[in-house]
Amino acid sequence: MSQFYIEMCKLEKWSVRNFRERINSMLYERTAISKKPEETIRNELQRLSESSQITPDLVFRDPYFLDFLNLKNTYSEKDLESAIIAELQRFISELGIDFAFIARQKRITIDNRDYYIDLLFYHRRLKSLVAIDLKIGEFDAAYKGEMELYLAYLEKYESIEGENSPIGLILCTGKNPEHIELLQLHRSNIKVADYFTILPSREILLDKLHKAIAIAQNNLFMQDK
Repeated sequence: MSQFYIEMCKLEKWSVRNFRERINSMLYERTAISKKPEETIRNELQRLSESSQITPDLVFRDPYFLDFLNLKNTYSEKDLESAIIAELQRFISELGIDFAFIARQKRITIDNRDYYIDLLFYHRRLKSLVAIDLKIGEFDAAYKGEMELYLAYLEKYESIEGENSPIGLILCTGKNPEHIELLQLHRSNIKVADYFTILPSREILLDKLHKAIAIAQNNLFMQDK
C-alpha cells in the first residue's frame, strides 16, 4: 500500500497536503487495484514505477466522495449534474489527475433518436474518452445497455486515431454487486461505482471497503478454479 502512495505521489506530483489527504481518504482502498491478487498489484506498481504506465484499475475509484457538492437530502439527477459542473475543479480532483472535461449533456443521435451523455471527459494517460452516467438510487441492469450504446457510438464517431476504446463510468448510490457480477462488467469497459454526498464515518467506510475487497478477491479465486 505504501508503494502505491509513493508511486501515485510521483506521478500526480502531490503536495504534502495532497499526500496526507489521499491517505486519509483511503485512496488505495478505493481503487480497483486493491481488489486484485497480491501478485497483480505488485506487477502493476512495478510497471507504474518503471515506465509511469497507468491502467484503469489505478485510475477509477469506488466509492467517490462528493460531499463538497453540499446537496440536500433529496435531489434529482439534474441537481447532481448541476452541482458537479458548479464544482468542476473539485470534482476533477476527486476523479484524479489527467481528466479533462469535454461536455455536459453530450447529444448523440442514433436512428434519428437523440440520447444524452451526462458528462464526457478525456483521460490523457489512458488516451480514452470517459462517459459518465449519473444515477439516483441503486444500479439497474438496464444501465449496462445504455452505457454500451454510448461507448459504441463514441468509438465509431468520436474517437480519433491513436486513442484507446472509450470507458464508461456509472455513478450510483448502490452497486448491487451480484447484478454487476452476473452482467460480467469486469470483462467490459464499463465501471460502476458508488458515490457519497455525505461522508460516512471512517469505521463504516473501512468496513464497507474491506467487504468489497473480500468479495472481489473471492470472485477472482472462483474464476481461477
